[in-house]
Amino acid sequence: MKKYFITGTDTEVGKTVATTAFLQAAACAGHTTAGYKPVASGSEMTGEGPRNSDALALQAYSTVGLRYDEVNPCTFIEPTSPHIVSELENRPIDPQVLSDGLRHLEPLADWVVVEGAGGWYTPLTADYTFSDWAVAEQLPVVLVVGMRLGCINHAVLTAQAIVQSGLPLAGWIANDIQETGKHHQAYRETLTRMLPAPLLGEIPYLTQGLDVNLGQYLDLDRLTR
Repeated sequence: MKKYFITGTDTEVGKTVATTAFLQAAACAGHTTAGYKPVASGSEMTGEGPRNSDALALQAYSTVGLRYDEVNPCTFIEPTSPHIVSELENRPIDPQVLSDGLRHLEPLADWVVVEGAGGWYTPLTADYTFSDWAVAEQLPVVLVVGMRLGCINHAVLTAQAIVQSGLPLAGWIANDIQETGKHHQAYRETLTRMLPAPLLGEIPYLTQGLDVNLGQYLDLDRLTR
């Protein structure tokens, strides 16, 4: 059974798109998969309670049938940093709840793919970050890089932080969050040279949402073991 933690260089770099692609690629390779979004802010209230669109995507593309609360145990309405919204709602985020959710999924699938929130150092409480939890769980990390001006610096700094935490950087994914410009190939070549992990693939700029086979763009055989 394998577990991976998907983080990004920032918010809005396409972690959910990349996580969905990762789930699809693993499924195409014959693995049973479970997507896990432990903490999500920016949700809508429905008749069944608050629902986050990112978590719903992970639920839809998991090969095992999961209830929503199994995918996303901590859901908040306001789209802001988890430590802020949890304090506003007086609902502290307990790292043990995140770990318990992961323990629950582990026997259900060959691969459990965990999507973080925001960037590497996103706070969950005043003194505890998502990276602290990933380190506690010893999860190999996959870094999502939104391909745009400034991504090289953000990616290299994030990769350094991951490596310094003691976790393996298992790979990175280039995600085209906008139409590619004239220097796009140079950005990619520079990142490939500077990041201490293999490029798993590049997801093209999407105009039709997630209803495509995103797994075709990733090669999970490149993951460092």
